[in-house]
Amino acid sequence: MLRDQIPSAPTGLTRLRWYGPGLLWMLAAVGTGSVLFTPRVASVYQYQLYWMLVLVVFFMYVMIREMARFSIVSGRTVLDGIYSLGGPAGWAVWIILIPQLLAAAVGVAGIAAIVGSAMQSVLPGSGTLYAIGLIVLCVGFVFAGRYAKLEKLSRTMAIVLMGMTVISAGVVFPDFGDLSSGLIPSWPEDPELYVILPWIGTILAGSMGIVWFGYWTAIRGYGGGLVERKAHDATGDKQPEEKKFSRAHSWIGVMSGTAAAGVIGGLIILTAFMVLGAELLAPAGILPEGPDVAVDLSRLFSEVWGEPGRYLLLLAIIIALGGSVLADQDGWSRSFSDMTLILDRGSREARPAGRISRLFDWLTQHLGDRLRDRAFLTRVYLVSVTGIVPVIIVMLFSDPVEVMSASGIIAAAHTPFIVFITLYLNRTHLPRELRPGNFISCMMALAGLFYLSFAGVFFWDLFRG
Repeated sequence: MLRDQIPSAPTGLTRLRWYGPGLLWMLAAVGTGSVLFTPRVASVYQYQLYWMLVLVVFFMYVMIREMARFSIVSGRTVLDGIYSLGGPAGWAVWIILIPQLLAAAVGVAGIAAIVGSAMQSVLPGSGTLYAIGLIVLCVGFVFAGRYAKLEKLSRTMAIVLMGMTVISAGVVFPDFGDLSSGLIPSWPEDPELYVILPWIGTILAGSMGIVWFGYWTAIRGYGGGLVERKAHDATGDKQPEEKKFSRAHSWIGVMSGTAAAGVIGGLIILTAFMVLGAELLAPAGILPEGPDVAVDLSRLFSEVWGEPGRYLLLLAIIIALGGSVLADQDGWSRSFSDMTLILDRGSREARPAGRISRLFDWLTQHLGDRLRDRAFLTRVYLVSVTGIVPVIIVMLFSDPVEVMSASGIIAAAHTPFIVFITLYLNRTHLPRELRPGNFISCMMALAGLFYLSFAGVFFWDLFRG
């Protein structure tokens, strides 16, 4: 798959303007996994697992880079490309869609529950009711398309949170010897997989965040942006292949810089949270958990900045993670509508038409053509999967850590499939000159095996009781 036209890539200092998507991805990626799970892991193991953090961040760079490669070269989304793979129609898209429906509902519920915990610590009332109110409020803003200012405020507060985290870590940081000792791979004698695996699954966005990076770079015009299928399939003037290969390589280079900016910034923030957890929570024997998890996390700032720092962290959790609920509801609902339309389109193109298309035909006869409208489908997923279901989860489970842990475990278990299917797609469906090289392919395979091994060990341990 190679698009017909590829514009010239930016050069020199103008490339810096294109690093924005990587930094925006970092702001979204360095969310709950950083604020909650990294200090938890550091509270239990101090710096012993720092090497694993560095390794996962490197793997994340490789994975998001390969996600964006396909869109740059082909002008189509990875999900669209995955549908074209052989075998039963849409099998790979189904394997991505179904687990992510669960991950989205659980993830939104977990983030909202943490925000509810923070609000409960400074305001009268129930954290559960605050969480439910946040979910409903965010659904309303996303549904109406009136959340741009709130999203901007959330990003600003996230930047403030990250900046103060780095400064706080610098204040309590003992010396590089303790941190550097964690770069030597070692494994705890009695590992608590329920603490470790959710952390691994949420480091820098998790499984769906990998897919979103490809969307973000494509939407912002890398390689020429996404191409409508009709335009892609139409015949017309085409550039010589040598020019397209050269320009595509240049765009991949720009995108690689964008990905590097995102993961390096993320590593700095994650390292700071690990330092705070190891230096402030571990000596006090505090493991953030339960309905009052936000109170435990507030010690990360109060030990350095006093009582104002405590309230600042709680405010940052409320605004920054509240904004994450908005972003996740919007991003997941759009992704689900895209996957649904891909499955429907492929089913309609089949001869004879597939079951999905026949089901949509029957539904449209009774409910109208809106079921094939992207905006309508997005709102359906928004209200149901990221609205109603998370409210039910919050009502059933009072511990935000349990909810977020379930989301992290799903992400860790789902990542291997996304990694392996993307590697196969890039190695078989892109021109030979633009496929990933042997080193990147090996790193992608290692990343998939890394996540697969942890998921396998966790579920084996769970099966054994």
